[in-house]
Amino acid sequence: MKIQCVWEHNGNDSLLYSNNFVGAFTRGATRDAAIQKMHSEIISYLKWKGEMVPDSFDPVIVQEKESELTISDADTNVLFDEEKKPLSNYEYEELRSLALKSARDFQALYDVIPDKNKSCLPVRTTFYGQIPRTAFEMYEHTKNVNDYYFGEIGVDADHEGNIVECRQRGFALLESQPDFLNNTICLGSYDEEWSLRKVLRRFIWHDRIHAKAMYRMAVKTFGDNVPNIFHFNL
Repeated sequence: MKIQCVWEHNGNDSLLYSNNFVGAFTRGATRDAAIQKMHSEIISYLKWKGEMVPDSFDPVIVQEKESELTISDADTNVLFDEEKKPLSNYEYEELRSLALKSARDFQALYDVIPDKNKSCLPVRTTFYGQIPRTAFEMYEHTKNVNDYYFGEIGVDADHEGNIVECRQRGFALLESQPDFLNNTICLGSYDEEWSLRKVLRRFIWHDRIHAKAMYRMAVKTFGDNVPNIFHFNL
């Protein structure tokens, strides 16, 4: 099976996204390092979705984006060529369902962590401030992008309540807009291009980043009895 990959990089640091497994990604100090991780990431992704895992994968670079952002900390501004196309109602329903499954599973992972404010991780600072260390900090950070992502395509959402509730409200507001399936390209904050397809991909991608971090932290802090809801390979 072909894994269509979009390669975003800053110097040697690389983010590799799957174009046809929406939200799946790897990072690496080089492109080759990121490519080598993609097989494991797609297996994890398909198990999480409850789908069959093919016998083999063939990662292929279909788009490249050189960036000035801090790719090593997962900063990104790429718009996939595929994300410029209109959506069918079927495609939208599939991607919305996946983004909501991701939110529900993120909530479920958070709910089973015994102490939301305990972490064995050291303090680390990046370009945007301190990395979230505790389950509570990771949860709040992940939930609170809801109004930002929706706002980039002109949807006046919020991040009140839990991650599932605010994401559901955002989709309801989106669907009240005429012609939302046209997938209009919008120039958002920091002159970054956005589309509905990109918002859907970014929700799943961002959930995966912080769900993996939360699961890894929880195992280190509380032991390996924390359920691996996303089927991550650590």
